[in-house]
Amino acid sequence: MITRDIDAFIVFARTLKPDFGPATARAAFLVSPDGFVRADQSAQDNRYMADAGAFDADAALREHHALHRALSQEVRVICFPGDEATPDAVFPNNVFATARVDGRPRLIVGRMRHPVRQREAARADIRGYFNAMGYAETDLSAQPNPGELTGALVIDRARGIGFCGLSERCDETGAAQMHEAFGLRATLMFDLAAGEYHTNVLLAVLAGRAALVCPHALQGDISTALHALYGPRVVALSPDEQAAFAGNAIALTDRSVWMSRRADEGLTAASRRQLEEDAGFAIRSVPLDAIEAGGGSLRCCVAEIF
Repeated sequence: MITRDIDAFIVFARTLKPDFGPATARAAFLVSPDGFVRADQSAQDNRYMADAGAFDADAALREHHALHRALSQEVRVICFPGDEATPDAVFPNNVFATARVDGRPRLIVGRMRHPVRQREAARADIRGYFNAMGYAETDLSAQPNPGELTGALVIDRARGIGFCGLSERCDETGAAQMHEAFGLRATLMFDLAAGEYHTNVLLAVLAGRAALVCPHALQGDISTALHALYGPRVVALSPDEQAAFAGNAIALTDRSVWMSRRADEGLTAASRRQLEEDAGFAIRSVPLDAIEAGGGSLRCCVAEIF
């Protein structure tokens, strides 16, 4: 099922057991912020990006190295080099993703909206790494319709369901292509509020048992669907928490949720209590101020390996 009908989605999704696959990744990969500068094309529809003068490539490299070390405490993490010709490559999850479809590993290459990011999809080293590990390749990069993978599509991997926000970075055709590429059972499509570009800044599904959501930034009553699936473990974030990138979080194990230090410090006491006490997550964070100048935060930096 792929639909905009929230009620129909809820009826179907509630029949699905968390037996689609592992709820969290077995490993992850990053791309180093080499040549980290403001990509003016990306800034056209990413209001979170700072002005060019706020970009500090050396600070971004230090933060990224610390992120690599921190995440490696939980899962195996590899890092590919960056490239001055692709300054947004530090956010690889929009371009590359993996899935297990019918038990077989698959590398999915997304269709980016902006040419500066389309260059990333041509990287032979990342494709070759997964090809060598036996991942079949589904290449959407040459399609005419944008579909920026797990930037636009937030996935509950345990149930095989997706939440896809539509914007200039992903249209309905792109959503359908991603639904098929990930082999999902159900995908709910909805529009993002004006000025928003990626779903994963506004919504996170954590280890198949909890969710963070910025309901004011999503069109339609998406919270109803989330509460139907995750009950009291749905954390509704305020505009201030959203601005601190608290929605751009990820659970790489069932024990902890990772976000930037700015996001961690921006959580209200109620949100923190829901994550720690109701959902049972330890909150872990690292400083990413320099990287966040690029318009994304911790989750955007992490491409999951399933």
